[in-house]
Amino acid sequence: MKRDPAQFDLFLEPVFPVRAAVQRIDIDRYRSKMKRAMARAIRECPFDRPTIAARMAQYLGIPGISKTTIDAYTAESKDTHDVSLIRFAAFVHATGAMWLWDEAIKDQGATLLIGDEAVLAETGRLQQEQQRIKAELRALRSRRVTVKERTR
Repeated sequence: MKRDPAQFDLFLEPVFPVRAAVQRIDIDRYRSKMKRAMARAIRECPFDRPTIAARMAQYLGIPGISKTTIDAYTAESKDTHDVSLIRFAAFVHATGAMWLWDEAIKDQGATLLIGDEAVLAETGRLQQEQQRIKAELRALRSRRVTVKERTR
């Protein structure tokens, strides 16, 4: 059955969701969420954990990262092993899971735009500005203007 283009899909999620920042981060919940997301990234990645660790080390220019370290970063039971921002960046690079950045920033009310997606945001911003200018012009045009005669 073909959908009517005028009918909205109630279950469609926006590609670029509008988010509000949380007032306070629950550190345990956030830690668990990020560890689960990183574990999902590993499951969806074509590389095994030792390869991901090697790719991270190469990206960081360090001798090595162990598989055990990756396991600690993704184990919810290891609440003392939080990944640093630098190693998180290497993990995202090694797994190719760019969506992890969005997962990390959503509690701050931010949405990640990758590459040319920023052009869409800038286009929308300029269209809003264009509408604001049009409204100003309409307001100015609606005013009666009396031009006084000038003598030379």
